[in-house]
Amino acid sequence: MKQVELLLLESIDNLGLVGDVVKVKPGFARNYLLPRGFAEPPTEEKVAALADVRAKAAAEQERIRSEQEALIEKIAGYELTLERAANDQGVLFGGVSQHEIAESLREAGFAVEDRHIRIGNQVKRIDQYHIPVWLNKDLKTEITLNIVSDRPLDLDEEVEEAEEQGEHGETQAEAPADAPAEEKTEAAEA
Repeated sequence: MKQVELLLLESIDNLGLVGDVVKVKPGFARNYLLPRGFAEPPTEEKVAALADVRAKAAAEQERIRSEQEALIEKIAGYELTLERAANDQGVLFGGVSQHEIAESLREAGFAVEDRHIRIGNQVKRIDQYHIPVWLNKDLKTEITLNIVSDRPLDLDEEVEEAEEQGEHGETQAEAPADAPAEEKTEAAEA
């Protein structure tokens, strides 16, 4: 597989820091990196000129990494409670997005971005969820998300009522089925 060597003029997530010489597929270089000015073909002069910038970028990455490690320790096991409108069955009228979770965490004093929150399944019910937070590919933790209703719900009473209705419904359904059977036995006896 053919790859192209390019000198990065800006730090690109999951690719490299400014001043790195990286190998990428030709289409990625032609359609993304080169037109946007993120990279150019490497020359010895350009690599040497960006050496200082690369050292500063590496130091900045190290600082960010240490901040992320401290944040992971602070946020690990954090419980976040969100109040939402829901119907009587506990289904939310609108789901909870990763943006809403990240915004609530920012309000609580945690420096997270929307992309750090990874929601596996949709959050659409009143329940407790374990939400992964990935600050980096090897820095991850979980928070507990509690979704509560904005009004009191009696979900247990509704379940009991549904069971009682189900029992009454069965007895009503059985009665008509039994009636013709009795009529048939009476007709057979006559």
